[in-house]
Formats: sequence, structure tokens, C-alpha cells
Amino acid sequence: MKTITFSQATLEAMQEEMRRDNTVFVMGEDIAKQGGIFGQFKGLPEEFGHDRVRDTPISETAIVGAAVGAALAGTRPVADMHFADFIGVCMDEVFNQMAKIRYMFGGQTSVPMVLRAPDGLVRSAAAQHSQSVESWFLHIPGLKVVAPSNPADAKGLLKAAIRDDNPVLYFENKDLFRQSGEVPEDEDFLVPIGKANVVKEGKDVTIVSYSIMMKNAMETAEILAKDGIDAEVIDLRTISPIDREAILTSVSKTHRLLIAHEAVKIGGVGAEISAMVAEEAIDQLDAPIVRVGAKYTPVPFSPTLEAAYRPTTAEMVAGIKGMF
Repeated sequence: MKTITFSQATLEAMQEEMRRDNTVFVMGEDIAKQGGIFGQFKGLPEEFGHDRVRDTPISETAIVGAAVGAALAGTRPVADMHFADFIGVCMDEVFNQMAKIRYMFGGQTSVPMVLRAPDGLVRSAAAQHSQSVESWFLHIPGLKVVAPSNPADAKGLLKAAIRDDNPVLYFENKDLFRQSGEVPEDEDFLVPIGKANVVKEGKDVTIVSYSIMMKNAMETAEILAKDGIDAEVIDLRTISPIDREAILTSVSKTHRLLIAHEAVKIGGVGAEISAMVAEEAIDQLDAPIVRVGAKYTPVPFSPTLEAAYRPTTAEMVAGIKGMF
């Protein structure tokens, strides 16, 4: 194991996969000349050249369209969106092309590509550069969606996504890039897509979260422990497909459930998980399910309003205490 940042972990994943497979290449705005807006591509053009680390025009439609075509031609492109908010510009390429081509051609071809999308709140980036939009893609069959919460998962999930023969959206929270953590040095280290991680076992309540809100989930568990409430904490890691078994198994043990995410609460991943548990395990519940998410408004620019918009540990603690 070694201690590196989230950003360094994703860079190592790219380096290792590009060395392992010469069909892997990366494309996007400002990634060769600048090294990516968060430095997550620094050094790649020096090692792999500008044929495999390509700066593109400012056109998300062109970036994703070219990546889909390249994937169909036998390569494994990694396309960078700069900010997750910009995926809306190229939605036709995402949900009508990369998501559906393998199905429409009866499995005769595949679209092995990764769409990297930095998301989340960070220092007054305002309404068009701060959103968490992962739940959009939960609704689209044909896509896999991952959202790591720590450097080890960042590396393992990105490597797994690059090797996958299906299109994968890789959401990387901007505030996590500087977070450090232990990462295995094994170049074959992979985190399986579709498998949640029980970070902490407990018996009184299940907390399900992912990405940046895992920090709040662990803080919540620590606070609750002081009051004698033993929380089980699950890091979802994959948004689609959701690990149903992990969640249902935990709820059958704890009989209470809270889901938290930085994305807007209404229509979020928490809503889908709530419906799933209500349909399949409602008899296991001893209290109503609680969801914690952002307020139903565009992300404010004002630091004070942004803080009010952001979901908090205090909301999670209060929601769980209300179950008892």
C-alpha cells in the first residue's frame, strides 16, 4: 500500500491501463497542454504522445461522438467532460448512441468507452459548474455509472471501467481530488463494478451513501455511536447497477435505512433505493426510510447560500435519531 491523492490515483490508473493496452487513449479539453483542469492528466502526453492524449475543440458533442466512433472501431477511449454539468450538451450521443448501440446491433459490437465527469459542490462554482447529475443516467439502460469516494476506489473503479466492454460514466467529485488515502500498488488491482462496500458493520441502522457524502456518513456513524446507536455504513461505489443484495441484506439486519447524497434529493439515487426497499423489504422496516440530499434549487453562488444548499451530517444524525 502507498498513500497518494485521489487525483494521483486516477492518474496512475490511466498510466497503467495505457501501458497495458495500446488501444486506450484519452481525449478532452485542455488535457494535453494543461494536464486537465484538476491536474488529473499531468504527464500523460510526455509518456504516450499527443496521438493518445488528445486536446479537443470546446465541443462536448464532438468529444463524445468521436469517442463512440473510436470505441466502435476497436479502441478504448476515455473522454473527459471537464465538468459533469456539460454532459447535457451531448445527451443525444450519450443516451441514444453510446447507451444503445450494442443493444440495437444485437451484441455484434460493443462500446468500450469511459466518460469521466468531475462533479459536485466546490467553492462558489455556481449553478452551471457544481451539479451532481448521476441520477440522470440511472434511468438509461445500457450505461454503467460509478462514483468512487476514496483514492483506492478511484483507481480500482477507473481501471475496471476502462477494461469493461460497456460504456461507463465515471463521476469524480471535485472536492475529493486532493484527498489522500492508501492505495494498493498491485497494477492488477480492480474494484468490481456493481459491488458495494460495507465500510462499517452495525446492527441498528443502515446508512447508504457514495462519493463525497461518505465522509458525512462516517461522521454520522461516529456521532451516533456516542448515543449507543450502532450504524452500518455502505459505500455504494456503483450507481448503476445498484448492489441490491448488499442493501437488502443490511436492511434485514438493521431494520432502518437512511440514504444520503450531495445531489438534489428529489428524483435522486435515494429515491430509487427507497422504492426498491419498499417493494422488496418493507416488512423488514421498523421506521420510515429517510433521504438526505441537496435542496431543490439551482446551486447558489453565494458561499452562505451554498452552505445552506449542501446536505449535512447534522441532517443525517437528526434523521436517524428520529427513527428511534
